[in-house]
Amino acid sequence: MTGTAETAPAPPGGAPAPPGGPPGRWAAAARERAARLEALLGDPYDPANPHGLRALFAADDRRTPPSATENLLAEEGWAAEFVPAAYGGRLTRADLLARALRPVFRRDVALGFGHGITSMFATGAVWAAGREQQRHELAELLLGGGRATILHHELAHANAILRDEFTARPAPGGGHLLTGRKDVVINASRADAHVVYARTDAARGPHSHSVFLLDPAQAGPGTTRHLPRAATSGMRGALFSGLEFDGRDVPGDALVGRLGEGVTLALRTFQVNRSVICGVVTAAADTVLHSAVRAATTGRSGPVARRWHKPLTGVFADLLACDAMATVALRALGLLPGRAHVFAAAVKYVVPDLLRENLEELASVLGGRSYDLDSPKYGALDKLVRDLPVAGLGHAGTASCQAVIVPQLRTLAETAWFAEEEPPPELFRTGADLPALDYRALGIAGGGDFMAASLVGSAGRLAPNRRVGGQIGALAELADAFVADLRALRETCRLLPPYGSRALADPAVCVLSDRYSLLVSAAAVLGIWEGQDGTDPFLADPAWAVLALSRIGARLGIPVPDLPDGCTRQVLDELTRRYRSGLGCDLDATTLAQ
Repeated sequence: MTGTAETAPAPPGGAPAPPGGPPGRWAAAARERAARLEALLGDPYDPANPHGLRALFAADDRRTPPSATENLLAEEGWAAEFVPAAYGGRLTRADLLARALRPVFRRDVALGFGHGITSMFATGAVWAAGREQQRHELAELLLGGGRATILHHELAHANAILRDEFTARPAPGGGHLLTGRKDVVINASRADAHVVYARTDAARGPHSHSVFLLDPAQAGPGTTRHLPRAATSGMRGALFSGLEFDGRDVPGDALVGRLGEGVTLALRTFQVNRSVICGVVTAAADTVLHSAVRAATTGRSGPVARRWHKPLTGVFADLLACDAMATVALRALGLLPGRAHVFAAAVKYVVPDLLRENLEELASVLGGRSYDLDSPKYGALDKLVRDLPVAGLGHAGTASCQAVIVPQLRTLAETAWFAEEEPPPELFRTGADLPALDYRALGIAGGGDFMAASLVGSAGRLAPNRRVGGQIGALAELADAFVADLRALRETCRLLPPYGSRALADPAVCVLSDRYSLLVSAAAVLGIWEGQDGTDPFLADPAWAVLALSRIGARLGIPVPDLPDGCTRQVLDELTRRYRSGLGCDLDATTLAQ
């Protein structure tokens, strides 16, 4: 990548959020862009729609990217969503980024990864630590329709990426020589920039790797080999292939940040990636839930059959809970950037498990129709089941989150739980203005546990309602039960040995990360419910939160009160209302194209 760009060009497809624009305008601008893209992509169930599910399923079956929809996204300058506003793009807040991406992920996870979000994964290190010239040049590349991809020593997109590694050794004349290979890299064959995490120190430790920003076109003859395309069981329309470097020259100005800073940059930027993924994949599950409601209501003149009440309402409550978790994590990246690291890992730990359970429940409603890819109205479940593990939401993704959480548990138990102040209420408040995401401010060390403090605070405010009965009484009982489990978890974690490499190999210790992640997820649900301003009567009512927290409590194995009368009916009525009105099953009740 050569040349210096003093200013990046404005992206096509609508005005970007200007760097000096008022924060109060950011949310409205993101909603407008999302609504525009939703309308352009059109009715996903229309078989004649070139961007509908039938066309996307067909491209997946051919194992090719959906070219018509990729062209539409390019014309709209979708890549500008990943470029900070200060460099000419549209990226302001992380939670608004997720909202702007959802129309694409609602239709096809592989398209969302292959055409855009992979560039976000790659460029985070540059926004966090790159030189100004690197940032300007990378912004110019993305805003001009280019792509970036990431070549990492840890999980990025699929489990196979764990098997290989790159090494950069000092070159005699300066710079480095890059060697190594990876067989599974998304967009390896069509990326315009490679962000490579390579080992630069043979010793194990936090300074073992460095980050380099490379232009594929500047590789010397014979130093770079493109490997054959790799077949994957899911995300079949995405282009995965390999790269092998054999003494590829890496100039000195390709280094991002400082030598040996690669592990730190990965930990700092991956919290953004984890949170955004959780904020967008719920939209794909939303599509499956709509399919299940259609299956349960089509051909019936009366109410939904009672046997479908539990799976439909339970999944709806879980999706609202997942949205609450992701929303709080994304907002924390801007409001509390030095303290969000552990919570982001906890959210990424919980959301994929909930979504997998949800898809299993919805399969019972859809039956054999879920495998009918010729029917855009019902076939989304089968594709999503295959796509999620390849998108990094499988076992290896869980292990990477455990590696973040487990080392913190003893310290949190000794210093943070029941001792820390609650976070600012803006973290949960609908419509609150928040600071912009600044990759440079993201931290990974210390920071306490603001979500555990929020859980304790919510339970304290609800405590007077425990004997009131009804939904608010059940909510108070649930909050108290979560706090009691946090207190028990504190005593257990205080007895943990000092963190070492053996901790992650101990199943008993890893189980503690399950408990912790579910507890802080419950805190997010309570916080979002408390933060409602009454604009949405359904979200302001306790019913959805009671159902969501009851399901989290059951997963934890803590005492869960019986659901109050009318709770399931309220949630089911809202779900069917949203289905018939063409509204999403998220916190925003997003208007969908139909």
